[in-house]
Amino acid sequence: MKSHEWFVEHGVDYATGTLDADDMATFEAHLAQCDECRRQTSRIEAELAWLPMGLAPATPRPGLRRRIIQHVLEGKSRRLQRWIAPAALAASLLLAVGAWYAGNARARGLEDQLAGQQARMAALQDTLSIMRQAGRVLQTSVEVGGQRGGLVIFADEVTHRWNVVIHGLPPAPPGARYQFWFICADSMVRGAEVEVDPGRPMMFTTEMPETGGEVMGAALTMEPVVDTAGPPRGKKLAHLML
Repeated sequence: MKSHEWFVEHGVDYATGTLDADDMATFEAHLAQCDECRRQTSRIEAELAWLPMGLAPATPRPGLRRRIIQHVLEGKSRRLQRWIAPAALAASLLLAVGAWYAGNARARGLEDQLAGQQARMAALQDTLSIMRQAGRVLQTSVEVGGQRGGLVIFADEVTHRWNVVIHGLPPAPPGARYQFWFICADSMVRGAEVEVDPGRPMMFTTEMPETGGEVMGAALTMEPVVDTAGPPRGKKLAHLML
């Protein structure tokens, strides 16, 4: 009985018909049972399919046909190797470009974070500046639903800006919202809508209104959510006069 290695070594001989009759019969019987050798034989036959078959047959020198076939197969292997090197280089370039793009995206993300932090720092410095320069500090207590908080105004009389702090209040009930007002000589003028966070004070900086006349004080009310214009209609929670 022939070993499996013998069939692997003589695959080319079988495909070219150079085995003797007994070995051909043995090889064909083996192919019926071995998937690996069938695949190898099919590959070799596919490689040989392009060789011209229309010439009159001539008896080659011993071993010539085998050397020709091996040369064909080795040539394909060399072509494959020549293709693999550029492909590997292209893959490396793609990986490098991908790494650069990912790094660039991370850099842009860090730049955006830094810009956001710088903006917050500038706003904080502006707020602290108003507090330090405040010529007047007004404060009063505010009670909502049994919970006591407060309203504090740092009034900068040089820049005419206020830094307003509202603290200790519960969230507004459904359908309502907190509204800050300027008490002016001619009318009440809407200021900022106040969004309360129970965990920390609400702070904002505001300019003086352009309408309503001289500012005389401030107020905090609880307004309906649907009411976004006109004078106050909700419950007055606190007011401060200059």
